[in-house]
Amino acid sequence: MSGSSKEALKPRLLQLKCQFTWNLLLKDTDPDELEDRLHYQLEFLVTKNKYMVYNFLAYTMHLKKDYTEAIVNLEKAEEIIKEMNKENNPDGAGQKYLVTYGNYAWVYYYMKQYEDSQKYVDKVEQIYKELQDRQDIAEIYGEKGWSLLKFRGNYYEEAKQCFQKALELDPEDPEWNSGYATVVYRLEGFNGRRCAASECESLELLKNAVEKNPNDAVVKALLALKLQDLNRTGEGKRYVAKALDQAPNSPYLLRYVAKFYRRAGMVDEALHVLKTAVDLIPTSGFLHHQIGLCFRKKYFIYKKEFGTRNPYNRQRHSAELNSLIQNAIFHFEKTVELKKTYVYANVDLANMYSEAKEYQKADKRFKTVLAFNLTDEEKQQIYNNYGRFKEYCLRSESEAIDYYKKSLQITVPTQDRESSEKCLRRISSKKIKNNIRDAVGHALLGFVYKTKGERNDAIDCYEKALQYDPYNEEYVSELCELKLMI
Repeated sequence: MSGSSKEALKPRLLQLKCQFTWNLLLKDTDPDELEDRLHYQLEFLVTKNKYMVYNFLAYTMHLKKDYTEAIVNLEKAEEIIKEMNKENNPDGAGQKYLVTYGNYAWVYYYMKQYEDSQKYVDKVEQIYKELQDRQDIAEIYGEKGWSLLKFRGNYYEEAKQCFQKALELDPEDPEWNSGYATVVYRLEGFNGRRCAASECESLELLKNAVEKNPNDAVVKALLALKLQDLNRTGEGKRYVAKALDQAPNSPYLLRYVAKFYRRAGMVDEALHVLKTAVDLIPTSGFLHHQIGLCFRKKYFIYKKEFGTRNPYNRQRHSAELNSLIQNAIFHFEKTVELKKTYVYANVDLANMYSEAKEYQKADKRFKTVLAFNLTDEEKQQIYNNYGRFKEYCLRSESEAIDYYKKSLQITVPTQDRESSEKCLRRISSKKIKNNIRDAVGHALLGFVYKTKGERNDAIDCYEKALQYDPYNEEYVSELCELKLMI
């Protein structure tokens, strides 16, 4: 192929709809961990669309620059599509090949086999001609939705839009119904977001997905968790039982069953289920994180009970507490080893280091996670937890205040934001109670009112702060800004 033909190929490649053009960025994943997850999904997930997993594996191999293995996975995807088309013989069968052929074209392009790349671009264009140049294809939107859902949380909103579009084109498809319900469920609780019962969309979507896709045990477990969120645990248990009857050895089901049990206070039952699941998928960061959460919960329950126990057994009780801490730390460490950028697990590990009084390790872990590519919700969580660490472990109230303020300045409504607000109000109240002329206390309360949009109350507080510290430039600036807003 001539140089000019090669240059003409690139714009055509960019028009293809496949993992290579969906902005799935290397910085947002760990290719080794993603490869492991996809292989386990091929082994354990019950889905008619395994060809989509092979397509995604091919892209993952591209991220690792293993193009030979990428081709192997695309061949497997192609073979599955052929078998599906033989069995079902649907109209427009070629549309299932569009993503696979697009990936072929890109892989061959990176391998510098430009003629082969051109051949697959031509195949894609031929399929569109057979479809009379129809661009809206449910399979493409659905596959893109699942790809985004598997990548990272900051891709969820776009995944939701993809599933919505797929359902507009094919409203009865079980996979798209499950995908849409799953992504809405995740978004409602993403990074500590609050979802009022009246605003909860996922409940009806999950019920609909269970009806449309009765073979999907995992979606039944998600419905159980949503019912639990809405204080309908008894109803949720019935769905858990149905799901377990259907797929008792599915690690993807067991992880959600364990989460349901843990939140219901059935910690030992959750651990039993998780140990079964982790035997099946030993490199699952999610499972190790869930095990760590169980040991952490047992630790705090035992710690609370410890104060009421016989002091003569103090040594034995201390040993049991330490064992629970170390078990939690072990599994959190395993999680971040497997999923390095998993923010929740990094924060949980830092907090458990604090419980173990390993303050240097905790501080280092907080600093490490702050360097990640973070969403606003993740930043809120870290700032709030780091603030509490600074206040209670390092006894640095001024640094704690800085982190609480950073958390509150991010306007996404989460539990961590609420917690940071409460901490600032508590510190402000304490300062003013100890000394009514404490300018910092009044300014802190003014800051809280300002972030909540309560400008008149904020102005009153900053005026009091300036009364007791008249030359403070920060207070003057805040007061001027607030008065200009009114």
